Amino acid sequence: MKTLRTLGERKIIEIIQNHLSIMPKMPIPFGDDVAAYDVGRGKLAILKTDMLVDKTDVPKGMSRWQAARKAVVMNISDFAAKGVNPLAMLVSLGLPRNLSQKDVGEIGDGLNAGAREYGTYVIGGDTGESSDLIISLSVFGVAEEGKLMLRSGAKVGDFVVVTGFFGKTSAGLKILVDKLKAQPALRKALVDSVLMPHARLEEGLVLSQTGAVSAAIDSSDGLAWSLHEISKASNVGFSIDKLPIASEAEKFAEANKLDPLELTLYGGEEYELVLTIKPELWKRAKRAVEKVGGQLLRIGKVTTEKRVILDTDETKRAIEPHGYEHFK
Repeated sequence: MKTLRTLGERKIIEIIQNHLSIMPKMPIPFGDDVAAYDVGRGKLAILKTDMLVDKTDVPKGMSRWQAARKAVVMNISDFAAKGVNPLAMLVSLGLPRNLSQKDVGEIGDGLNAGAREYGTYVIGGDTGESSDLIISLSVFGVAEEGKLMLRSGAKVGDFVVVTGFFGKTSAGLKILVDKLKAQPALRKALVDSVLMPHARLEEGLVLSQTGAVSAAIDSSDGLAWSLHEISKASNVGFSIDKLPIASEAEKFAEANKLDPLELTLYGGEEYELVLTIKPELWKRAKRAVEKVGGQLLRIGKVTTEKRVILDTDETKRAIEPHGYEHFK
């Protein structure tokens, strides 16, 4: 009999879904970043839940405050990818009995700091004893029907764009977990990207109003996985001609004899948005994001061939569908 280690998170989810009854007229099918319920009058209740577990999601060097804030960012990032404003959150805490009063206070402060950073509130929840620290959040929002940015709308000829550069968090984790070295200023920039991530909520909200986005996903499982998830949901392929490698990741890769492409494609936890944009509305989308202090980087185009290819002046190769996956 196969174990969870063999199956991996995605197969586990597939098995569970196969045992569930499908709700009639489900506004968002299984497999997108959020769930939805039609409340009538053209409005959808948007729901999301995600958990942070100390053993798998909290690297050495991350404080309780930072871990609790990260739990908020993880959930907000999925709302950002759909262009939905988070209105309220519930939190369930699994707490080991050896935590101190100070630890619990830091967790509360981190949850509140994250919530207020993105204009929302924790309004209730639950606590229980557990063998490991678990911070599970459920987020609620409301969206207009037809305004959601799903994974499934990419069309051939659309531009592939991202809201930032990649590779810093992968490099930062190699410093925190694998004890690799970097010069002090570079080390701080890379480690900070892990300890203090940021969701692209403002960017997602303004993009949803432009009508320019045909598909969107958050990049928390890595750029490669994100591209493949949109490819699968939209039944299209991608040709990536400009890989968004962060300069800090390039410097770190050179100093440690690592492949910067690996850091960029397969790291995860960047919490950037990966989107496809209608070409005729590209300038509108770019202006809207820049107006709120963000950036849009064009990295490729949508193709008919259902493959994800890296095709630059330096290299041409398939981008494999792997990245971070629980249980593996």
